[in-house]
Amino acid sequence: MVAMAYTVAFDGIDARLVQVQCAISPGLPGFAIVGLPDKAVSEARERVRAALTSMAIALPSQRISINLSPADLPKEGSHFDLPIALAVLAALEIVPHEEVSDLVALGELSLDGTLVPVVGALPAAVAAGDGDRSLMCPAACGAEAAWVDSVRVIAPSSLAQAIAHLTGRAVLDPATPGEVTHASGARCLSEVKGQERAKRGLEIAAAGRHHLLLVGSPGSGKSMLAARIPGILPALTPVEALETSMIHSLAGLLDDGGISRTRPFREPHHTASMAAIVGGGRGAKPGEISLAHNGVLFMDEFPEYPRAVLETLRQPIETGEVVVARANAHVRYPCRFMLVAAANPCKCGYLADAALACGRAPIFGEDYMGRISGPLMDRFDLRVEVPPVSFTDLDLPMTGESSATIAARVATARQVQVARYAGHAGMWANADAQGAVLEDVATPDAEGRDLLLRVADRFGLSARGYHRVLRVARTIADLDGSEAVRRNHVAEAVSFRLTLTKEV
Repeated sequence: MVAMAYTVAFDGIDARLVQVQCAISPGLPGFAIVGLPDKAVSEARERVRAALTSMAIALPSQRISINLSPADLPKEGSHFDLPIALAVLAALEIVPHEEVSDLVALGELSLDGTLVPVVGALPAAVAAGDGDRSLMCPAACGAEAAWVDSVRVIAPSSLAQAIAHLTGRAVLDPATPGEVTHASGARCLSEVKGQERAKRGLEIAAAGRHHLLLVGSPGSGKSMLAARIPGILPALTPVEALETSMIHSLAGLLDDGGISRTRPFREPHHTASMAAIVGGGRGAKPGEISLAHNGVLFMDEFPEYPRAVLETLRQPIETGEVVVARANAHVRYPCRFMLVAAANPCKCGYLADAALACGRAPIFGEDYMGRISGPLMDRFDLRVEVPPVSFTDLDLPMTGESSATIAARVATARQVQVARYAGHAGMWANADAQGAVLEDVATPDAEGRDLLLRVADRFGLSARGYHRVLRVARTIADLDGSEAVRRNHVAEAVSFRLTLTKEV
């Protein structure tokens, strides 16, 4: 007789159902695991054997065969320990077959039978719900998995507790979801003195999820401005929070099973590798662009990143997803993020200040910014020059708007956009609008259209640049509470587009 248990194998943020088959047959004693297991899965036999021995359960002197089906799907990770142990216990008739086959299990076993937390409990719960099964996972993962309300989550702390539950001797109560967390201590924009144009750029970018480039001399406040973006972004919607948390679950970034409603803000160092930014490495893990999904990816010292890393951003920016291709797998991750980049105008940083600039300006300035290719530069909707703040301005009291005031306008604009694109798949903000939908919602009035056509002809805007100006103008109109895109909205969008552009 073949006993069966179920678990999952991760393919990006998708969890694919895996059947764990166990057969105990006459022959030389052995414990074999087949079905493309990696090293961690192959070693499960020793952890399972030790865990059962600690509970005074002896394996028979027969051949134990474990098959992980489908056999052509690579199996990676230590979470296969628990389902393998349950399949063996069902084959030994220690636990009922029907109880084991009716749930999806994942968890790592320690040698004394304690269940160790693993990554991916949230996507596993989604897969269990799709298969109309319960989920069994370590107690430390129960609060995370319980966020999928369509799934009954059982979270034992040890293999002994799992056996007691399945045999009905000590039935466990279903796990409850962790707390919804909100990041505290967000920095306020009112602390930034001066830089009114840059603040306006941040507001527009946050309202429409537009990509933003900040360029200015060292110490002008680029990083300080970017650090205050989380304070003006709206909270994640429930759907966005679940989608983002699934990626963070695979990366092991969820704390105590809590799901955050705060949008992620990722700021990798400019020495980060391509695998760290885009994704990859062992198991094709999500990179920074996926961890910033539905949030912000801040890349300081933008031209200092390796050229290959910068160029790999071009396609994810357009499509909102990235495919990590490996010899044995193609893993797809969502990465709908808002890119905020900061850069000095040249290597020394003082290109516009003749008193401080080095003797190699302006040629070195052109070479330095030339590290950002034309196609990548074309994908920035807003380009803002951040001039240095004078000492007299620094001595003035704070008079700017608070982040809470700006956040209220941004939230209102986002709500308008959510309602506008409710019937259009793949569109959530103005930055996502395209095709006929973009023409329908963002076509300006006669004066605005005339201005945009003259600008496009005069400065040679690309087709992408033309449409990005329309999207920004639509966002500015939303912030203004206007249903129509007017000339002043187009003019402001153009002013942000032409700053630093290589077309001038």
